[in-house]
Amino acid sequence: MKSAIVYLFLLVVLIGCKDQPTAPNTALDLPKRPNILWLVAEDLSPVIPSFGDSTILTPTLSRLAAEGVCYDNFYSPSPVCAPSRFAIATGMYPSHLGANHMRTGPWFAPEISPEIIKRMAQYMPEGITPYETVTPPTIKMMSEYLRKAGYYCTNNSKNDYQFLVTATAWDENSNDAHWRNRTDKNQPFFAIFNFGVTHESQIWAKANDSLWVDEHLEVPVPPYLPDTEVGKQDVRRMYSNVKQMDHQVGEILKQLEEDGELENTIIFWYTDHGGPLPRQKRLLYDSGLKVPLIVRFPNQSQANTRNDDLLSFIDLAPTVLSLAGIAPDDSFDGKAFLGDHARTDKAQYIHAAADRFDAVYDHNRAVRDKRFKYIKYYDREKPMFLHVAYRDQMPIMQELYRLQEAGELTDAQAQWFRETKPEEELFDILNDPYELNDISKNPKYADKLAELRQECDRWVAAIDDKNLKPEKELLATFYPNGEQPTMAMPTISNDHGTITLSCQTEGASIGYKVWTGDAEPTAWQVYTSPFVLEEGQQLKVVADRIGYVKSVAEL
Repeated sequence: MKSAIVYLFLLVVLIGCKDQPTAPNTALDLPKRPNILWLVAEDLSPVIPSFGDSTILTPTLSRLAAEGVCYDNFYSPSPVCAPSRFAIATGMYPSHLGANHMRTGPWFAPEISPEIIKRMAQYMPEGITPYETVTPPTIKMMSEYLRKAGYYCTNNSKNDYQFLVTATAWDENSNDAHWRNRTDKNQPFFAIFNFGVTHESQIWAKANDSLWVDEHLEVPVPPYLPDTEVGKQDVRRMYSNVKQMDHQVGEILKQLEEDGELENTIIFWYTDHGGPLPRQKRLLYDSGLKVPLIVRFPNQSQANTRNDDLLSFIDLAPTVLSLAGIAPDDSFDGKAFLGDHARTDKAQYIHAAADRFDAVYDHNRAVRDKRFKYIKYYDREKPMFLHVAYRDQMPIMQELYRLQEAGELTDAQAQWFRETKPEEELFDILNDPYELNDISKNPKYADKLAELRQECDRWVAAIDDKNLKPEKELLATFYPNGEQPTMAMPTISNDHGTITLSCQTEGASIGYKVWTGDAEPTAWQVYTSPFVLEEGQQLKVVADRIGYVKSVAEL
């Protein structure tokens, strides 16, 4: 009953939000080359006051919302981190390029080590060794475009992209990466800060830590989760982690203000997919896909407004380029929704996919409009619930197992543990926000079912969905003859001190370092045109491409 009351409150709040001004996509008075700051939390649904959940206070995020635009229909194309970050970094659907399995290898580390490979092997299917997604030659990390345009680009510091970060992606990529490290304080920056405190693992890893909320805080428990003391404690931990994240975001914003950069900067705060709790992360329900997005523009342009356009992570890369004055080309799946090159139409649907999670295969696809969600299940012989060992460390997951064994699951909880999958499901999310009442067999919704089914099939065909292939077959297209492709060695032409660089590998990104003495720079500069090498200077050149082994040459 408590959950129903809370959700009724959320609906009332969100309906009331429609009375606020709706922010247009364009007509922004922005600096010519604004700074762009991404503040990215992990594993978090819209459980904050600015999106209708008043369980806790989040003063930093509420301030951002009051000074910016809240986007109420923002979705990940995958309900888990590595594929979703692939979409963020490339502007492409993960399933379009075969990057939707979670995960393909230990690519969150700066370099692969034998210890990491051994540790990660337990999460890989038998016969599948860690690999990188190999993308077409037109695909590059979006930050490389910004670097070419003169931006100082930093990532602090998650690198879970399904591939090793290319050498030309960042000026800095570490736990110390910060816009403050640029030598020219007038250089525009693109900076990412990732906040891992809200990650799924922090539900159990912080179980013995003190809470940032009252230890007896009354919390809403979704009906698909146990409303027991064990369940409520993990939900409290989730809200506590949100409070802590809000504080951490505040520290970054304080630094921005101290540097006098607040009104030169477009700030994005969002999360990398839906919530950390069971039946949230890894599932194609809104609890796994729908995330909050707040954008604050300089001088509080469009302050305290909301936008209900359907937006996807694939839209982030072209949007940032558009805000920086760079016209996105046609290689992106996504479309810019802000800036000089924003789309003039609006998306009718968003799309999503779920495939292998660790060692367990599944193949599900989803399409959603503003009211209805359609899910298609390809592996119908498998149970709805698929076991993930990593998730078992969460007490609330163990509580679900206990209730299942005792035969005490409620109908809502038992739905997740069905022995087989239906062919498809349809949900009216306006009236069924938890997606518990499948209406696909209701004749009243036959037309909507046919529409979304057709759109799902159209999308799968249009992107030539690579993750519906057997993974070994997919891997053979990435690694011909079982070997990872390697970049051709970069060519260095020296015409009386004028250096021209090239590489025979199609789609190569070329970087270089120039220095004197022993102080070799850490970052690779992105090569765009010939340059002069002075006498006594040393030169090192790298050729790289997503999924390839890079090659390095020296002069």
